[in-house]
Amino acid sequence: MRPVTRNAVVVLLLVVVGLVALGALPGLLKSGGPYYVTAQQVDAAEANRSAAVDATALSERQFPYTTEAVRNGTSDLYWKGPWGIKESFTHSPFDEVSALEARNRSAVTDAGVLVRDNATFYRVAVRQRP
Repeated sequence: MRPVTRNAVVVLLLVVVGLVALGALPGLLKSGGPYYVTAQQVDAAEANRSAAVDATALSERQFPYTTEAVRNGTSDLYWKGPWGIKESFTHSPFDEVSALEARNRSAVTDAGVLVRDNATFYRVAVRQRP
């Protein structure tokens, strides 16, 4: 193999390894306390029924933290990464809550986002304690 070809292959392999590392390693970073998505049941009389985001229309692949919180009351934990690096490369509960807020601005309250699962209403928020 000619030296130029060998060097090109080495550079290409280094780029591929670097891209794989950027995709896999940020998910392993942990710092600070863990964050959870919590879903607290809200009385239907208190809830603004027309403003609530429909949880049955949420994809479990797109909203894994939210759908688990609606099912179990709290989601799996999520560790923030140092310096904001992890949030740039991975899916986070903060992304989900902001996506819910974007779906329906009138569902946003001071304590979270109002979500409706069939006839049950929940207030979904990101917290450091479940």
